[in-house]
Amino acid sequence: MKGLCFVDFYLLDECDSVTRSRSVHCISFSPCARRNPFGSIMSPKRHGTSNTPVQQDLRWNCDVATADRICNFNRHYAEHSGYWRTTSFIQEATKEYEENGEVKFYDSNTGKLLFVAPKGRSMDAFLKESASHGWPSFRDEEVMWESVRCLGSGEAVSVDGTHLGHNIPDFSGSRYCINLVSVAGRPTDSESSE
Repeated sequence: MKGLCFVDFYLLDECDSVTRSRSVHCISFSPCARRNPFGSIMSPKRHGTSNTPVQQDLRWNCDVATADRICNFNRHYAEHSGYWRTTSFIQEATKEYEENGEVKFYDSNTGKLLFVAPKGRSMDAFLKESASHGWPSFRDEEVMWESVRCLGSGEAVSVDGTHLGHNIPDFSGSRYCINLVSVAGRPTDSESSE
């Protein structure tokens, strides 16, 4: 399995996902970099770190004001642990999984697809892991890397500047603890047709 290698400022080359050292950070299909030579994805834009505020009709009854604060005006904080369990997420996501075999998670600002879960595990395993950590928890194979980045600090962000959460690795590898309010968007027309 191949991944991207970043050393400080530069994309080096593809590497084997098992190759790891202090100077080279290789993760299968996860473009994580210590520094971005082209400017920060999270630099100030028209609406905090994004060009747009969150959608007004978020999925799972997520609170729009909380979502906007966490997605666009925040780099360190999160919705409270267990917030996702106070929404309609479990019921609606379980129904989506039963109908489609997966649950899709969209950027609350742009509607771009960011995560698809569960992959390589059951829905029960996804929910159990999320419950044990307090936030929806995704693994590398569930991340849509064309739209998500993991910064050197461990912060997970969308390519459009939405703060998503943090990578908090455990014994199984990378684990992305993501704020539900950050991935409760509705798909754009182009996303829903894919």
